[in-house]
Amino acid sequence: MKPLFLAHGSPMLAVEQNEYSKFLQQTGAGLKPDAIVIFTAHWETERVTISSKDDEYETIYDFYGFPDELYQVKYPAKGSTKVAELVGHLLSENHIPVAYDTSRGLDHGSWTMLKHMFPNADIPVVQVSVNPYRTAEEQFRIGEALRSLSGQNILLIGSGVTVHNLRAVKWGQKEPESWAVEFDEWLIEKMNKHDTNSLFQYEDLAPHAKMAVPRAEHFVPLYIALGSGNPGEAPQVIYRSYEFGTLSYLSMQF
Repeated sequence: MKPLFLAHGSPMLAVEQNEYSKFLQQTGAGLKPDAIVIFTAHWETERVTISSKDDEYETIYDFYGFPDELYQVKYPAKGSTKVAELVGHLLSENHIPVAYDTSRGLDHGSWTMLKHMFPNADIPVVQVSVNPYRTAEEQFRIGEALRSLSGQNILLIGSGVTVHNLRAVKWGQKEPESWAVEFDEWLIEKMNKHDTNSLFQYEDLAPHAKMAVPRAEHFVPLYIALGSGNPGEAPQVIYRSYEFGTLSYLSMQF
């Protein structure tokens, strides 16, 4: 059960049928996890915080100004206190402090994609927060602490976006901006070479890093998913496209 980094893009993904939603549907159809652990860019806390509940999640609509149909979507997945405890134990063993949350629902960084991948909402979901102020290496170590989840048939997903600068989007533009492509190319090259030293210094070494990542909350789930993968295998680009010129839909399997 190889970890994934998936771009969640616009909330409209939940109700759209396009190439990316088809990709998510096909990806989910080929997976049979016992549980899903998802790090979402839309839940920020200082300490790694883990959803811990067995009952059904509320669907959170953490966005404004979208069509009414989007606010009617429900994703009634249940949680798993057992898997939450496992995640917390693995992180604590590696000296990463954790907290638990028993009430928060699923935000759109989770349910918009899971709705396509696992439409029956019959797989337990454990949602986990991110802290964008941790270093890239610290993000990687969080994922590294969770590598054993793959061997227990638990799917780890980092939900974010590599190039996420909403001030730089080009509405209606279909061709990607060269700087966005160059940033993703740099990431792919360094990941393929397992060059973690360069990846940990992406802010200084990657081309156009400040444009691509003006704030790191959408970026860090990539490093968590990367850290949780098998270091003996090459990462795979499983989907890549761009929307509005700069918004990247680069998705990876580790």
